[in-house]
Amino acid sequence: MNPDFFSDTVVVGAGIAGAALGAHLARRGLEVTLLESEERPGYHSTGRSAAFWLESYGGAAVSPLTAASRAFLEQPPANFSPHGFLSPRGAIHVARDSVEQPFADIPPGVATERLDPARLKSLVPGLRDGWSRGLAEPSCRDIDVAGLHQAYLSSLTRMGGKMLTSAELAEASYKGGRWAIRLRDGREGEATQLVNAAGAWADEVAKRCGIEPLGFVPKRRTMMQLRVDRQGMKGLPLVADTEGRFYFRGEGEQTIWLSPHDETDCDPCDAAPEELAVAEAIDRLGTIVDWKVEKVERKWAGLRTFSPDRNPVFGRDPGQPAFFWYAGQGGTGIQSQPAAAALARAIFMDDEPTGVAGGLSTRAFLPERFF
Repeated sequence: MNPDFFSDTVVVGAGIAGAALGAHLARRGLEVTLLESEERPGYHSTGRSAAFWLESYGGAAVSPLTAASRAFLEQPPANFSPHGFLSPRGAIHVARDSVEQPFADIPPGVATERLDPARLKSLVPGLRDGWSRGLAEPSCRDIDVAGLHQAYLSSLTRMGGKMLTSAELAEASYKGGRWAIRLRDGREGEATQLVNAAGAWADEVAKRCGIEPLGFVPKRRTMMQLRVDRQGMKGLPLVADTEGRFYFRGEGEQTIWLSPHDETDCDPCDAAPEELAVAEAIDRLGTIVDWKVEKVERKWAGLRTFSPDRNPVFGRDPGQPAFFWYAGQGGTGIQSQPAAAALARAIFMDDEPTGVAGGLSTRAFLPERFF
């Protein structure tokens, strides 16, 4: 019986990671099919991003990927998008007076500027006493997440790639040089190589393919939009606590986006905000600024998935080279995606990293480090 679909490479997951790597592989001449379990791509983590580019975010291994992605995001090739995906925002790292060495975790090479107390208060109106130390990161930008994701999907289809939605992988087995794939709805397919870009479901997908899981942990992140009793919020920079207890940024003239910076372990799921996390976020906001919260206009949650060492995993499984890991980007997958996908493509094709990934090292990302 003929399979319902066949490709050189099947990519499980059509969020920003699967879409980007799939587009790169299709551009290299491979026949690519994305399998998306939801009715539309980007429903989970990609569609619930806080939508900022912050070079210092994600740690020392990820920061070079983010930095290398900036030029592409600002001015992508004309055949990819007629416009860029970044717009000005700026960030401020703030610390309580009692915290010692508050900015020690900022990766070296990130351009920053110390702020004296007066300057800090002018940039964060209503700042309470006890928060006199600030570090500006002017390069922080907002990202057009939906536009970037759609551009990758469009690039994929222009190069002959395909996407199947409502296409949850039920199981896959490898024999005779091919993957035999069965979807939850009964459809069947074949592929010579399988890419696991399933985000929070990465370990589950591995188990369904007979591959040893790596120990990925999905973590819930809560976000909310608040209306406050102060005007002029739209241009407010991203303000992040160096202790990892909150971050917020302007959204509208009287609204902000706020997160308690939570990382709550959970099973892969359609994440929903918990009332306790919302209340904690509002309480923490009140410790730094004197604004009154007039209304919680909306709230949501997404999943950020980490490997055991919190660095992304790009590379072939040591026990099954026809299975390629592309997961664990831990909330940095959008801001670092141009370089990350280019680097993963080089690993997949056994090439030297070039273009936006030129000069980047693969060492920190290969799955061999867990074996």
